[in-house]
Amino acid sequence: MRALRVALNLLLWPPAVLVAALCAFASVAAQWGRISLQWDVLAHFAPLWLLGSAICATTALVYRGWRRWSLAILGLAGLVAGASLVVPEYLRDTGPHAPADAPGQIKLVQYNVWHRNRDPALVLDWLEREDPDIIVIEENTGRFAKAAIARGRWSVACRRCEVMILSKQPALAAAAARHKRKPAAPLTWATFEDSHGRFEVIGVHNAWPTDADQPIQERRLALAIAERPHERLIVVGDFNSAPWSFQRRRWDSIYGLIRRDRALPTWPAQTYKRLPWLGLPFLAIDHVYAGPDWATVSIRRGPRLSSDHYPVVVTLAPVAPR
Repeated sequence: MRALRVALNLLLWPPAVLVAALCAFASVAAQWGRISLQWDVLAHFAPLWLLGSAICATTALVYRGWRRWSLAILGLAGLVAGASLVVPEYLRDTGPHAPADAPGQIKLVQYNVWHRNRDPALVLDWLEREDPDIIVIEENTGRFAKAAIARGRWSVACRRCEVMILSKQPALAAAAARHKRKPAAPLTWATFEDSHGRFEVIGVHNAWPTDADQPIQERRLALAIAERPHERLIVVGDFNSAPWSFQRRRWDSIYGLIRRDRALPTWPAQTYKRLPWLGLPFLAIDHVYAGPDWATVSIRRGPRLSSDHYPVVVTLAPVAPR
C-alpha cells in the first residue's frame, strides 16, 4: 500500500495538479470574455474545463494532506467558474414548443458539408431519406452543387454560393450578401410561402472566433435580420460560436430571435491527422433561430456522414392561435 501511495504521489499528482491548474485558469480567464474577444475564445471550450475540473476534484480524494487540499481547491475553482459559463445555456428559454402532430409543419436541415467532402452521394442519399422541406448547405462546392442538382429532387437557390439553399418548392426570391459586386461573407437568404403566408430563411457560415472577420459577419447578419419581419424569420448556419461564449449570448440578444437549439454538439464528426484524439463532438457551433410565430416540434443532431460536422434537423410549426 505504501508503494502504491508513493507511486500516486510521484506519477499521478503532478499531472493532475497541472491539469487542475490549467482548467481553473482557463475557466476563470474566460470570464474576461465579457469585455475581450481574445479571452472569450476560452469560453467556447467551457465544457472541457468543467469536465477536467470535475475529474481533478474527484481525484483529490485519493490523496491526503496538502496534496488533497491543493488539488481540491483548484478543481472546485474550475468547477464554479466553468459552471457559471455552461449552466445559463440550460436555463434559458428556447421558445414555444408544439406537439408532434401540430399542423403546418416544415422540416429543415442545416448542414456544413465540408469543402473536403469526398462523398457527396452519402450526404445526398441521407437527405433524400430525411426528406426535409428546406436544406441549408454551408461550405458548398461546385462538386457538391452539381451532384445535388443532378438528383433532380430540389429547387436550388444560389448554387454558386458558399451557402446554398435547396427546397422542395422553388423559392420566391433568393440572394447572397454582396460587397463591391462580389459575394461577401457566406450569407444567403431565400423567401418561401406556405398556407400561413411568406417567410424567409437565412443561411450563414461565420469564421472562427479567432478570426477578426467573425464580429464583422455577426454585425452583417444582425443587419440582415433587422431589415426583415421577425415573426416568421428562420436563421440557421455554422456560426463557429459556442453557446457558453459571451459573444454568442450578446448576439442572441441583439438578433431578437429565439435560438431553438440547446447545447447540441455538432463538431467534430471526423478525426484529423493532426488531432487524432478528437473522436467525440464537443463544440455546439451550429445553431437554429426562429421568430416568435414558429414553435419547435423537434430538433436533433443527424448522423455522422462525410463531413467534419454533424447535420442539424429541426421541425417547426406555426404557433397555435390563442
